[in-house]
Amino acid sequence: MLPSGAKDTQLRESNSQKVHPQPMEEAMNQNPEAVEALISKIFTNVSALKSAYIELQAAHTPYDPDKIQAADKLVISELKNLSELKHFYRESFPKPVCVSPQDSRLAAEIQEQQSLLKTYEVMVKKFQSEIQNKDSELHQLQQQIEEANQKRLRLEKNLKLRGLLAKESEGSAEENGFFAVDLTPDLFISVVEAAFKAIHDFSKPLINMMKAAGWDLDAAANSIEPNVVYAKRAHKKYAFESHICQRMFSGFQQESFAVKAENVTITRESFFNQFLALREMDPLDMLGQSPDSIFGKFCRSKYLVVVHPKMEASFFGNLDQRNYVMGGGHPRTPFYQAFLKLAKSIWLLHRLAYSFEPSAKVFQVKRGSEFSEVYMESVVKNLIVDENDEKPKVGLMVMPGFSIGGSVIQSRVYLSGMKIAE
Repeated sequence: MLPSGAKDTQLRESNSQKVHPQPMEEAMNQNPEAVEALISKIFTNVSALKSAYIELQAAHTPYDPDKIQAADKLVISELKNLSELKHFYRESFPKPVCVSPQDSRLAAEIQEQQSLLKTYEVMVKKFQSEIQNKDSELHQLQQQIEEANQKRLRLEKNLKLRGLLAKESEGSAEENGFFAVDLTPDLFISVVEAAFKAIHDFSKPLINMMKAAGWDLDAAANSIEPNVVYAKRAHKKYAFESHICQRMFSGFQQESFAVKAENVTITRESFFNQFLALREMDPLDMLGQSPDSIFGKFCRSKYLVVVHPKMEASFFGNLDQRNYVMGGGHPRTPFYQAFLKLAKSIWLLHRLAYSFEPSAKVFQVKRGSEFSEVYMESVVKNLIVDENDEKPKVGLMVMPGFSIGGSVIQSRVYLSGMKIAE
């Protein structure tokens, strides 16, 4: 039996051999070339990773899905290489019990690279998420482009067939299914109502923009039609509606609507074809296909007379939009698009009026005319009429009247000096 002191000495020696691996310093001294090669590979790999990351960033501006995918693969590849170097280092150089200052410096550098690696991993995940979002947006845009192309093809076909490109239609209208809508006085009445509503709708943003620009609305209303006695201050809006109406309906009694156009077929059938063609279209889409069509010329000419240059300059601070229209363009601004809805409604009414045989006739009511319930309708309904007083007089014509097939569609008027029931 060994003495207790000898036993302790033997046990310590045995434990020392089992627990402690070969020290790192000793392993490095034995193979310094391998250590140097490993460190060189780490630095090279980190540099390559930085370069791949820069390529990944550059692929986003401008956005290029192919370059992003290639750069992403390269970043992942470099991350894998760095991970393999980490495992190789751990297997070849186990952690020593006592670390020298040189080993501490190397360990710190490796820790720094590992922290940088984590940063790159986070950035890669972020970019992968952005790539997925961009791919989704790209897919949606491709669908929109496809839908727009299909819509464009339909528009081109419709425009060529229905005369809006100033070309004569080929074949009969019945064969092409143009007369799906019946040409009746009821249809005309509904289009008159739509035109009246369009005038009212366009006057709203016009008045609001005048307010925002600091216009004196009372003075502006008086300049349109002076000395009209309004029952309420709010009724002065009818002065602006009257202004819009007078400008938009100027030339309505002419088949050409005062628009100069060559090689345009003037027949009842062609008028109705044009009505049907534009009825379901967005006017800006149609003008995008044919900006110099007769409808395009009509829109430009009416915009320039409805919206005064001083008014436009006060709204936008310049006349860029006006100059663009005068140059033959149709701007995609909200204000011009609102005007196009008005222009479309008046144009449709004109095309439909001349589709009838005989054509529908327009009539206007002059200021100062006595009110006639046969030919006129008051835009204000709750009027107080005293039989002993003189007959009400017209202060403003807000919408002209029409006669069609022996029937009369009343004009809309504002009566001056009337009282209303509260």
